[in-house]
Amino acid sequence: MIKRYSREKAEKIWELDSKFSYYLEVELAVIKAQVELGNFSEEVYDNIKKTAKFDVDRIAEIEAITRHDVIAFLENVNENVPKEYSSYIHRGLTSSDVIDTAFALQIKDSSKIINEDLDILIKNVKELAFKHKNTVCLGRSHGIAAEVITFGFKLLNLLDMLIRAKERFNYALEEILTGQISGPCGTYSNINPDVERKTCEILGLKPAKISTQVIARDRHASYIQAIALIGAVIENFSIEIRHLQRFEVCEVEEGFSKGQKGSSAMPHKKNPISSENLSGLARVLRSNTISAMENIALWHERDISHSSVERIIFPDSTILIDYMLARFNNVIENLVVKEKNMLNNVNKYGGIIYSQSCLLKLTNETRTREEAYKIVQKEALDAFNYNGNFKENMKKYLTEEEINECFNQESYLKNIDTIFERFKD
Repeated sequence: MIKRYSREKAEKIWELDSKFSYYLEVELAVIKAQVELGNFSEEVYDNIKKTAKFDVDRIAEIEAITRHDVIAFLENVNENVPKEYSSYIHRGLTSSDVIDTAFALQIKDSSKIINEDLDILIKNVKELAFKHKNTVCLGRSHGIAAEVITFGFKLLNLLDMLIRAKERFNYALEEILTGQISGPCGTYSNINPDVERKTCEILGLKPAKISTQVIARDRHASYIQAIALIGAVIENFSIEIRHLQRFEVCEVEEGFSKGQKGSSAMPHKKNPISSENLSGLARVLRSNTISAMENIALWHERDISHSSVERIIFPDSTILIDYMLARFNNVIENLVVKEKNMLNNVNKYGGIIYSQSCLLKLTNETRTREEAYKIVQKEALDAFNYNGNFKENMKKYLTEEEINECFNQESYLKNIDTIFERFKD
């Protein structure tokens, strides 16, 4: 059960009714800007705001004839506005002024949801990391046991990646929250640049320094890439969970609810289904970045090859990352951490993971590092290959005191507090 998933709210932003609401918001903001600049009377704005409305079905009827959604939208709005005021709507604008500026507003509202999701997840990961600051577990390289770390340390790395992912996302968001009211080809041929500046101010956007007839799509590609990077961070730890939940590792488990089943054939199964799902969905986000990159190259000052692509990848990517963040947060909140199994894995084969400490202890003025390495490797592999005890093997070379020093896990964790201090705020 996913506790917090704002799918309905996220999806509504991209519905047709919402899209045209954003169009109308832009058109009204332009008229309000004209009023504030002294170009239109207050009466114009008040009457248009009071009467301007649209109907999605009526727009569809008109579009079936015009084959142009913005014209259909404008014709429908003008059907409801008194004739003497209708000529003030869309004056000096081109379609992309409305489309791209409204698009920025859709992205802005979607991003609020995504940022809320990130804040919740970052908070929960941080709490879990500090809870398990001293929970001893194996560090692994190449999937093979390496040295002692803590599970909290592992989670701190996830936390750091999530914080960076959020920073990247908001940097890309800042770039994309850009509006244009610059007319055909972007030269302000029939509208004053001050109208663009004032309109964007009203809408909470930045005016583009330059727009041709569209806002350049490198901004949009960067935003989709930032979303995909959030997905990649989620996938990174989802794979970690999948590995740690493996039967022979058994260090963590996804929460398993009452009545849940893992297999139609094998009743013993508890599978990391959410983590697998998240790993797969991250691929979808990455594939959308290719389409976003392809959208950058448009013909001359504008074509609409990007438009059909964006109608798919922006709703899909924003709604999907909302879902993924909510589902991953549910995994984190309900994660089962098996501390005893973690410690058992650390001590496997008599603690062969303490090999480096033994190597350093054996290296002295009479024995080279190469000689010490051969000894330790031989005894470690003997323990590994024959299910032996590395600690007992090393007693042939080290005193009891030296053995205790080498096999002391606390010495490996002496700087954990220093690392955690960096994440206190």
